[in-house]
Amino acid sequence: MKKYTSILILWATSLMAQAQIQDLPQGFKLLKQCEATEVKSQDRTGTCWSFSTSSFLESEVLRTQNKHIDLSEMFTVRNIYMEKAINYIRYQGKANFSQGSLAHDVLESYEKYGMMPESAYNGLNGNERHNHSDLVKELKTYLDEMIKSGRIDPEWKGGFTAILDNHLGTVDAVFTYEGKEYNARSFADEVLKLNMDDYVGITSFTHDEYYDDMVVPVPDNFSDGEYYNLPLDEMMDVIDQAVVKGFTIEWDGDVSEPGFLRKRGYAVYSEDSSDLANLPEMPQEMEVSAELREAKFDSYETTDDHLMHITGKAENESGVAFYIVKNSWGNKAGMEGHLLMSEAYMKMKTISIIVHKDAIEESIYKKLD
Repeated sequence: MKKYTSILILWATSLMAQAQIQDLPQGFKLLKQCEATEVKSQDRTGTCWSFSTSSFLESEVLRTQNKHIDLSEMFTVRNIYMEKAINYIRYQGKANFSQGSLAHDVLESYEKYGMMPESAYNGLNGNERHNHSDLVKELKTYLDEMIKSGRIDPEWKGGFTAILDNHLGTVDAVFTYEGKEYNARSFADEVLKLNMDDYVGITSFTHDEYYDDMVVPVPDNFSDGEYYNLPLDEMMDVIDQAVVKGFTIEWDGDVSEPGFLRKRGYAVYSEDSSDLANLPEMPQEMEVSAELREAKFDSYETTDDHLMHITGKAENESGVAFYIVKNSWGNKAGMEGHLLMSEAYMKMKTISIIVHKDAIEESIYKKLD
């Protein structure tokens, strides 16, 4: 019995090792690395929001129960496709219907539909990789044709579900996990045991009142999700304090900058491409202010185009802070599937975050309306 226990411990440790950067680049010092699950790939889909938030919830289960659980991203994705379809029809086709969403949609799906492990539903339906290009076209054509006809069939969800089943596979109402039968609701309640009310969404914009909640104004926020609007420095304080306390953070932001080097695994806020070639030697980063953030957002230079998972922090020899960010582009992208994002980049290009309420300092939390 002791032999098998040792094997299981080694297996679990191996899984954990895959989730973390094993060797930081020369000149970097690790400050904190929180527990996280292994890197996965969203493949040819726009579902980073589900992969990153599922990873975040997996870390929450690790933090609260020390359990390594691989969640099904695609169970959530198909549920959100249905939610988008309902919204699209109600707005008579004048709403966003695409692959993108925000992190809070995963939390909403958790509350409404529950969750499944990857072993119960992988959404591949016999395919080796995820690819939703044809799926989304077919779903949208189905909805558009119905809207164009001027008559909505009360049973339209059946046809929509059939398309999802054809591409992603059918969902079993009951599945077995670790020798016990569950449905999606009981798995969330009895195994994951996470309370979605414990999670707080935070953003920072000057065009709305601070400490009040606001709808994040990006196209993928089809469900009008609200986040608390904090001053920029306080949003950064939340991120820093969370990591120090051992909490990971769900991140939504912009990865279209010249300084986002996806292959090399760096994100620095510099527009001088010649300086970027010398990394890890730091280029001169641009100064960041709340006003500049707002201006870049309003000019579309900052957009909501990717979601990832903050799992730790490091610093270089000059004392410049970098955040360890887990991506969903496979473990060959960046640094073993991770990247190092500078404090300036984080400050400039963050659209929103989600974090457990216990990670927020009381002095900030009590200001939230």
